[in-house]
Amino acid sequence: MARVCQVTGKKPIVGHSVSHSNIKTKRRFLPNLQKKRFFFAEEDRWVTLKVSTDALRTINKNGLATVIKEMRAQGSKI
Repeated sequence: MARVCQVTGKKPIVGHSVSHSNIKTKRRFLPNLQKKRFFFAEEDRWVTLKVSTDALRTINKNGLATVIKEMRAQGSKI
């Protein structure tokens, strides 16, 4: 599960590098992923997730318990 956000599912997309002379070559746009440890108080344990910075904002807004509950509903093993 390389370069995929565990919460949002963001993954690399393909585009072009455009030179000054307008020559286009293929490139990949990688998501801004961070490996982060969270303390999951409901189960009294630490959880390590590979998340995008967008997912960090979602966890801060909605709470870790809500996000993990949604992930488990989608079939993700946490």
